[in-house]
Amino acid sequence: MSVHDKIKIAVIGATGYTGLDLVLMLSKHPKVKLKYLCATKNLGKSINFFDKRIKKKLPLITSINKISWNNLDLVFLSLPNGEAQKIIKKNYFKNKKLKFIDLSADFRIADYKIFEKNYNIKHKAKDFIKNSIYSIPELNEESINKFRIISNPGCYPTSVQIPLVPLIKKNLIKNNDIIIDSKSGYSGAGKNLEKKFNHKNLYSSTFAYSTKNHRHICEIDQQLFKLTKKKVNFTFNPHLLPTFRGILTTIYIQVKKGKSGKILRNSLVKFYRNSKFIKILKLNSPLGSGNVLNTNNCEISICETRIKNKVVIFSAIDNLVKGASGQAIQNMNYLYKYPEYLGLR
Repeated sequence: MSVHDKIKIAVIGATGYTGLDLVLMLSKHPKVKLKYLCATKNLGKSINFFDKRIKKKLPLITSINKISWNNLDLVFLSLPNGEAQKIIKKNYFKNKKLKFIDLSADFRIADYKIFEKNYNIKHKAKDFIKNSIYSIPELNEESINKFRIISNPGCYPTSVQIPLVPLIKKNLIKNNDIIIDSKSGYSGAGKNLEKKFNHKNLYSSTFAYSTKNHRHICEIDQQLFKLTKKKVNFTFNPHLLPTFRGILTTIYIQVKKGKSGKILRNSLVKFYRNSKFIKILKLNSPLGSGNVLNTNNCEISICETRIKNKVVIFSAIDNLVKGASGQAIQNMNYLYKYPEYLGLR
């Protein structure tokens, strides 16, 4: 590809919550040409039938069987867990220059046995895991260019790793008994929410679930150890909120002797000084998810408590943007050496 060429892209799973946000942002990206928008239903319909925010005239919804794989540079897969691996395995060798950005969990876990245990899905492409890289761009220590499969992180793990990894690496906090409490808008559970959660008044109440075995625990576990080389003991509890989008993660930690909330905040400011999307607020700032909605930003606040060695970290992202589609486009920008902010806000 020359610098003047546009990236020829297919989005598979274009009509889900994440897929629609992805198409919306890609339709405004100056270096992108959307060639295929794929789904299993509503074939032949316009994408703006599903999302009125999408104004640009784009290809009609089509089946994956209509894709000409040799005519593409990049495929985004925004599918339920277990589906992307089958598509990648079937089409990986049809075009050796083709790259994939997978927004599911299929390639996030390095050990396929751990994936199978936590997701209750037989991995159909375990031999391809070695050809993939897990990428939060701000934390990635490897170049993603040599990989053909980029695994986009989960929304909860993104909100956890961004504040925690730098502090653990710098030995500023204790690695045991960390409590992570995350609250997400219900879009994080995808469409057909009522089939997944048998809970009264789901859209007007708060619901805690999967305390012991949430699927993202193994992902957080893996990445904290990989990025810090330290064993981190934590509990994680997610909640669904009666709002559509946004995550607010609250992390309860103990600082090491001689450290303070101010030192932690200064360390994060220094670590993310060149990061476009990470915003470190003033010490003891209140924080909600409102400022980050529909953006690729992550806002972080370090707050002191009345107990001297205990500090609370708040981390806010949009689960559909920095937690999914926006981060996927950020990874695309890195992959093709564009400015990380191109097509994002």
